[in-house]
Amino acid sequence: MTEPEAETDPEPDGGRDDRPQAHTIRLELADEPGELLSALEPIADEGGNLLSIFHERGHITPRGRIPVEVDLECPPSRFEGILERLRNEGINVVDADAERYGEHLTVLLVGDLVGTDISDTVTRVESSPAATVEDLSLSAPGGPAEQASARLRLATRAGAADEALGIVRTVAAEKGLHAIEPLTEVSR
Repeated sequence: MTEPEAETDPEPDGGRDDRPQAHTIRLELADEPGELLSALEPIADEGGNLLSIFHERGHITPRGRIPVEVDLECPPSRFEGILERLRNEGINVVDADAERYGEHLTVLLVGDLVGTDISDTVTRVESSPAATVEDLSLSAPGGPAEQASARLRLATRAGAADEALGIVRTVAAEKGLHAIEPLTEVSR
């Protein structure tokens, strides 16, 4: 008697393997009741299966938010939909799988950063899926009424640096700020 051949999972039409795969998403959430639940609902709604959640409530990011790492499983065809849904819900996706934001650049903004609402500037830059603000350093030695400068370290998707710089330029022009970009980063 011969052994039956082992069955293999056929690939869906088109030859693409759409079996669930593990993914990691890093988020920054406001420290407010319900924020974690609001971030998890789009993942479930879009077909993601939660594997683990690491919620670093004791740590605060440079933007004053709580870092959260979510491990999930979903077919590759659904992963981009999950990311898009999170962004559409206003959730700050810092990193999605290691290669998502693989390039970095630094930009200086000079002008009335306090009066034009630096928080709004950061929010508008991060509204694009092309980049996220990894770090912000503000210097306003003369107080809120004087000129200030801010160094923004951006993480961008591979090949999306020009798009990210375009957003920074647009926001700076609308607010009457000077953008000095990009600064070359030196590895140590």
